Amino acid sequence: MESKKDLDKMLKPAEVTIRTVDGSVLQGKVNLGKEERVSDVFTKSERQFIVLFNATYTGVSKKVLIINKAHIVWIEDETS
Repeated sequence: MESKKDLDKMLKPAEVTIRTVDGSVLQGKVNLGKEERVSDVFTKSERQFIVLFNATYTGVSKKVLIINKAHIVWIEDETS
């Protein structure tokens, strides 16, 4: 079992706003993990989906959303 200290090293949240192809705007956090920048999560990773946690979507908050990267129009890094 991993300790909280180990988990804190793996969790490196970045606040983002995402717009999808259907016009939806999502806000929440993505985990950068070992990546340095938000853009790395979307360009360096070959994973098709990203996880958005503490997400707000159409008035509902504190949700976890799994989003297909092919359906994303743009992402704004809110931590900068």
